[in-house]
Amino acid sequence: MRCPFCAAQDTRVVDSRLASDGDQVRRRRECANCKERFTTYEVAELTLPKIIKRNGAHEAFNEKKLRSGMQRALEKRPVSSEAIEATISKVKKSLTAMGDRDISCDKVGELVMKELKALDHVAFVRFASVYRSFQDVSEFTEMIAKMQDK
Repeated sequence: MRCPFCAAQDTRVVDSRLASDGDQVRRRRECANCKERFTTYEVAELTLPKIIKRNGAHEAFNEKKLRSGMQRALEKRPVSSEAIEATISKVKKSLTAMGDRDISCDKVGELVMKELKALDHVAFVRFASVYRSFQDVSEFTEMIAKMQDK
């Protein structure tokens, strides 16, 4: 690892510990040349599957799209940003765990709806109404009735 202060190549790890719920390794390093210390974070690089859109096009997974869709559904709901980030993390981990190179947008949508249902019922209905393209009120009432039965 190159020193950010003097650009020397020779740095050594002084301390390592887990960070961010065990998803990262935090390392304190010291430059052998200038003796400055700095922190680095090591994260596993996992490739998320490509998303197969409804029109058949393949698209790289876009976390920004996932986040914006969830934030729209959760707008003005009493859900913390930490809970939203944790849910996004769960969705990404589930997609990675599937082990598929390509995954349909329908599977992603169903996965997001499952997580939103556990997080906030109103957000779940909002997301489902857009995702499933509800055409009239009867579809809303049908979904709410199913949720109340369970």
